[in-house]
Amino acid sequence: MTLEMPQTRRAAAPVASGSGDAADTAPALRADAQENRDRVLSAARELFAADGLGVTMREVARRAGVGPATLYRRFPTKHDLMLAAFHDEMSVCGSIMSNAIADEDAWRGFCSVIERITELNARNQGFADAFLATYPDAVDLGEHRSQMLRDFSGLARRAQESGHLRPDFTVDDFLVILLAGRGLTRAPAERRVGAARRFARLAIDGLRAPAAV
Repeated sequence: MTLEMPQTRRAAAPVASGSGDAADTAPALRADAQENRDRVLSAARELFAADGLGVTMREVARRAGVGPATLYRRFPTKHDLMLAAFHDEMSVCGSIMSNAIADEDAWRGFCSVIERITELNARNQGFADAFLATYPDAVDLGEHRSQMLRDFSGLARRAQESGHLRPDFTVDDFLVILLAGRGLTRAPAERRVGAARRFARLAIDGLRAPAAV
């Protein structure tokens, strides 16, 4: 999930009315149904990131290990699936930040955000970019982005107070790291995650307070 500054996107028709994240509107699912849904969304995010939005519903069902009927029961249209997958990506990003904030060790939490969001973007940035370019009005990212950056700013202050994060760090530095990490999507798929992890380690090394090195 991208948090860097908004980019200019071409105009496109919004997602059809009624499309949305099924998790927000449906009753709680049985454990097996929730597991199927999670597998479908994970498969959709991976396939859309790797092969673009032209991936078929049957390909998603095959990757997820579910039957087409199961897929269509939860996501009647491809628009429904794409929007739910994008909301799922936002949810994963939010969980990364929530877990980091809850960590009593602010520096460890801070590092986990750099590491996990860098890896998440390396895996799925292609999907996020393609979705937002095709459906620029489908999701309002403004509040999500603002909340994430507010939370990260508070976490960074705690890490600075602990003496581990360099005192001149600002949230703009985090955005620079995310922008630089976009280049990782050009790496071969089989090397992308490893490259993202090394990139994150190098970035973190550059952010340590001198006394903590």
